Amino acid sequence: MKPVPTATYRIQFGPAFTFQHLKEVVPFLRRMGISCIYASPIFKARRGSTHGYDVVDFSEINPELGGREGFESLMDEIRRHGMSWLQDMVPNHMAYSAQNRFLVDVGENGPNSRYFDFFDVEWDHPYEGIRGRVLAPFLGSFYGECLEKGEIQLVFDERGFAVRYYDMRFPLRIESYADLLTYRLGSLRGKLPPDEPDFIKLHGILGILYVLRTLPSGAISDERYDQIRFIKIMLWELCNRNPEIRSFMDETIRVLNDRPAREESVRFMERLLGDQHYRLAHWKVAAEEINYRRFFNINELISLRMENPKGFDYVHSLLLELIEEGSVSGLRIDHIDGLFDPSRYLTKLHESTGGVYTVVEKILAFGESIPEFWPVAGTTGYDFLNIVNGLFCDSRNAKVFDRIYSRFAGGPLSFDGIVFEQKKLIAERRMAGDVENLAHIIKKISDRYMRGSDLTMLGIRRAVVQVLARFPVYRTYFNGNSFRPEDREFIRSTLERAREEDPDLVHEFHFLDQLHDPEFVDGLPEEDRSEWLNAIMRFQQLTAPLMAKGFEDTALYVYNRLLSLNEVGGSPDRFGIHARVFHEFNQRRRASHPHSMSTTSTHDTKRGEDVRARINVLSEVPGEWERRLRVWSKLNAGFKTVVDGKRVPDPNVEYALYQTILGAFPFGVDALLSDLASRRKETMASPRADAYEDFVDRMKAYAVKAVREAKTHTSWLLPDPDYESAVTSFIEAVLRLDAENRFLREFLPFQKKIAFFGVWNSLSQVLLKTASPGVPDFYQGTELWDLNLVDPDNRRPVDFAQREALLNDIIARADEDILSLMADLLAAKEDGRVKLFAIHRALGARRRKAGLFDEGTYVPLKVKGKHRGSVIAFARRHGETWSIAVAPRFLVDLVKEGDLPLGKAVWKDTTLVLPPLCREPWEDAISGQILARERFLPVGEVFEHFPAALLINGT
Repeated sequence: MKPVPTATYRIQFGPAFTFQHLKEVVPFLRRMGISCIYASPIFKARRGSTHGYDVVDFSEINPELGGREGFESLMDEIRRHGMSWLQDMVPNHMAYSAQNRFLVDVGENGPNSRYFDFFDVEWDHPYEGIRGRVLAPFLGSFYGECLEKGEIQLVFDERGFAVRYYDMRFPLRIESYADLLTYRLGSLRGKLPPDEPDFIKLHGILGILYVLRTLPSGAISDERYDQIRFIKIMLWELCNRNPEIRSFMDETIRVLNDRPAREESVRFMERLLGDQHYRLAHWKVAAEEINYRRFFNINELISLRMENPKGFDYVHSLLLELIEEGSVSGLRIDHIDGLFDPSRYLTKLHESTGGVYTVVEKILAFGESIPEFWPVAGTTGYDFLNIVNGLFCDSRNAKVFDRIYSRFAGGPLSFDGIVFEQKKLIAERRMAGDVENLAHIIKKISDRYMRGSDLTMLGIRRAVVQVLARFPVYRTYFNGNSFRPEDREFIRSTLERAREEDPDLVHEFHFLDQLHDPEFVDGLPEEDRSEWLNAIMRFQQLTAPLMAKGFEDTALYVYNRLLSLNEVGGSPDRFGIHARVFHEFNQRRRASHPHSMSTTSTHDTKRGEDVRARINVLSEVPGEWERRLRVWSKLNAGFKTVVDGKRVPDPNVEYALYQTILGAFPFGVDALLSDLASRRKETMASPRADAYEDFVDRMKAYAVKAVREAKTHTSWLLPDPDYESAVTSFIEAVLRLDAENRFLREFLPFQKKIAFFGVWNSLSQVLLKTASPGVPDFYQGTELWDLNLVDPDNRRPVDFAQREALLNDIIARADEDILSLMADLLAAKEDGRVKLFAIHRALGARRRKAGLFDEGTYVPLKVKGKHRGSVIAFARRHGETWSIAVAPRFLVDLVKEGDLPLGKAVWKDTTLVLPPLCREPWEDAISGQILARERFLPVGEVFEHFPAALLINGT
């Protein structure tokens, strides 16, 4: 494997943040301690894309970001600072857009297109309406209505003929040009003599078109493309050169677009569109009938077939060039579970890249691991995120929180049941077409076998839904060559549970079990084996998007017991973890994937790392939390609105809103309210007041997204404006910036307490991420307090100039008097400098001792004394060099709000038991203090000046 990054920094590119913007930031990032830029997709995306995942051309660097020239200039700056580049790669899908020239080519040429097999389309679909035609589900109304009203417009330009639906453009197959050119050709004969050269050329074009119609399906040739190019160029020249031909073309288009008044035009356009390689349809059709694979259930993202060698080569050609020239030195593979065969893809990628550092975006269930045969460094770090987050949730109060949630919100306590119901809902309503396609594949196989011939399509579909909804992990990885026993166990245990719950489908479940039996499949004839493997692969390919939509994007917004646990890859029903579990995780990681990413925030997390750190504090104060809930609910009862006979928001949503407000609430609002109470009018127009109003707007936007994702009262497909308005009105009322706002006056003291203790959780999280096995990853802007919510909130602009100025001051003052600096940072912790300081100091140690943190063994440390449960400590060893990371947690009962968790008076007899072989003295990489202790190290001494320590010996 090529060189491993010391620390990565995720950058979200877009029109508002380009290569030039990053170029200006590189010196700051390097000085902070970052060794590698972790870049969002940079290939040409749909115009205006804010994320880059809607790629339209993999062979070009996005011109909106600066293009190839801008990228090369940026790389010069990257290299000058000794940094590397890790590229986020999207092999699973592209944008379903007219800007996607490959998809346009398929639309024009169908099976005669060079790119016909690039996209994951079932051309031979059982439904006649989409057989041989890819569904295009983008119409706002039923197809017939859009056609009759003239909303689907015929257009012609230098690119040829197409139909346009508002801002969407769909090309016409080249053979259809003949129908359009001959529709009113008689009207042109009276205006141009038969021997007129332009008229003869027009007839020549018709001759070529008729020849093209006689070519067999699937005939792909350069000659065909040359003829198409000639036809388009000649038609455009004729229109621009000859006024009569231009008038003929314009009038033909006008007549055919004047459909409300011309029945004949409707019939012609219906025939014309029925002859295309795509079928325009209402967007809701895709939920139930679809013949192309999407990214999750997003119609605008059409999936690719990476198992197609030509498709693989196209998608990766420029990427491999950038790797060869040394610009890209690492890869992050997006949505690995969406690919037909992830294992083979990764093997081919490894061979093609020469083994560059590669991580996969893979969501792991608790205790699950990635396949050992994958040639990757590890994952993007959601597994680490959820493990380290669980350390700060006090598991002793799990049952208490169950009661609180149930009493206040009537919340369902079976998270597993919620996940099942939501996945089943998605399978039956939002992805029914995908399930139907899989059921057809299985039905086709079952009809040929004695034990499957009596299975009906309805029964198979029901059984598939049950198994998909109960499936416990994102995906299994059986492909005929590689096999994991745990994958087989996932299938068996799921089927066993499904049989218990729905015994009427016992025969269908038995067939699904046989379908996934490697021994049975291996014994089949080659032709049959290929079909069975295809069915297995398609089943596996569907489990991941269904889990993502049912679990991540639905269940996590329904079950609200403690929102800090509701994270991608998380287990909201697992209320905190024991320190032993954290250490065991790190030991396994050190042994199997020591260079996996360790992240705490990403562009996809449901809330920022410091929001989670705050909400976790609630687990330490369940009694006070419940008392506050009751008070707030009474104070705010009058702000609820009755919608359809019910008061909105309901208790479950209200419960979640209070947690979210606590977690994301900005610092300094108490001072703002104090100013308002004293009638300081300038406060109303101050930057702080503007920032608070921005926070209220963000909360409203988040609330609308959250209730739509929950799909209980409103949804993205069927939004309920009245319900959503009632929720946002409630937020406006309870967060009204007014000195007389009783809720805010009652809320702020508790919020300040939660924020105060959240700070210490956040600093501990920074230390644990930096010192643990793995590559620490930092999401843009999180070097100061990350109080963002789910996207798009977490993709707002980052003030890098502010951060650079703060870091420069921190570095200069640390050189002069680090103890004075730390005292100042802790006193003014609200401004976030203390977090930036901790990151900079910890990353500095990691850079200086790269071998220790890259390869060092992992040793959990024993803690003795009164507050041993409030300390997490472990050592790393590489030769004679040791490090010891010490981080506090659960501090509510140790210190009063406002007091720092420092010194012997706080930590009493709490002591670290050091490994017998390590040598002293120890230098704390964060505070700079020297500690000379051999076997026992008092935590009060370790935390004398700063509430987190990274001790390194022999420095």
